Amino acid sequence: MVDHQYADPDLAELYDVFCSWDQRDDLAFYLPWVMSARAVLDVGCGTGLLLHRARAAGHQGRLCGLDPGAGMLARARSRSDVEWVLGDLGSVRWEGEFDLVVMTGHAFQVFVTDDELRSALAAVRSALTDDGRFLFETRNPAARAWERWTPEHAVEGVDARGGTVRMEYDAEPPAEPGIVRFTTTFSSPRGPGPRTSHSALRFLDVATLSSFLTGAGLVVEERFGDWQGGAFTETSPEIITVARRG
Repeated sequence: MVDHQYADPDLAELYDVFCSWDQRDDLAFYLPWVMSARAVLDVGCGTGLLLHRARAAGHQGRLCGLDPGAGMLARARSRSDVEWVLGDLGSVRWEGEFDLVVMTGHAFQVFVTDDELRSALAAVRSALTDDGRFLFETRNPAARAWERWTPEHAVEGVDARGGTVRMEYDAEPPAEPGIVRFTTTFSSPRGPGPRTSHSALRFLDVATLSSFLTGAGLVVEERFGDWQGGAFTETSPEIITVARRG
């Protein structure tokens, strides 16, 4: 899930510079799950990388991507054999239509308040078939990833026109427990000037996460700690969860 500033097509293009398939570890983990499901909802689908790859790999069932960023979906719609829906879990509702709901790219962390999270989980449960699965990840707060979101850890990439683009994060010290606010800045020597995006993410520990899932009528089936499928431990970088309807 991306913030609504990705309604801007220029920002969506810059996002793709740094989040291509080869630059991410999560998508290869999710793909086999998608390929084995009949109907898949990708919440916060961004520019559609996962569903594009699934269709290209021969998925014959229903693939649906949901995202609030119009710029993102404009790029996702380069492939027309997938459903693309502009909106979020608060504006669109499905009843028992998907046997797999996924949230990649740490999309789960955009639900900052308790009410947002409860509403999102209720919508996910509603969208699942009786034997459906919800697969998602959130960063393990014990790994304190935000401490590395500083200008000193900026990265560079090459855009579609061959220009160099710099991306840097600047995270604020958490002012509220578990809430990290940060600015992403894209800049290029050939561009008109820096482009910025402001975001907030919530970091939940396992106990709190499990409590929210249970409250939404979801049961944890499996949990992994990394994209190689390793078991979750207290020091794992990720909390990757497979849940089903209770």
